[in-house]
Amino acid sequence: MHIALREVHDSDLPVFFRQMNDPEALRMAAFTAKDPADREAFDAHWARIRASGDVVRTVLADGDVVGSAAVYGRPGEREVTYWIDRAYWGRGIATAALRHLLAEVPDRPLYARAAADNAGSLRVLERCGFRVTAHATGFAQARGEEIAEVVLHLEG
Repeated sequence: MHIALREVHDSDLPVFFRQMNDPEALRMAAFTAKDPADREAFDAHWARIRASGDVVRTVLADGDVVGSAAVYGRPGEREVTYWIDRAYWGRGIATAALRHLLAEVPDRPLYARAAADNAGSLRVLERCGFRVTAHATGFAQARGEEIAEVVLHLEG
């Protein structure tokens, strides 16, 4: 399977909206929008992201839109984030996409956060060189409660 990143197109947004409303994926991601079904808020969020100057990419698998990946934040505090359609989990797509993103964005250090029970995401981050540096708790909108989260760090 060929994995590539490209700039986000307007036509990607309906796909992202559908992906980000998958109940199982929401639960796993945990730290999501307050109301993922609010299309107006979703559109406003993506308008801000695309205008921010942050690196935001669409993830393609054999030419199909399967998710998004981004690096955002202030220098020295920048974080990575990604979302892959649940239908594509377990195929190495998130790892390949994150590796492409890290090659495109040489800034270091970079940080990432994941729910402590999101083994798949933690595995992706560790395969890409991130190391656990802290444990915390945070309110997970998708679960409606405080949960354990892991903070990871990638040095240059």
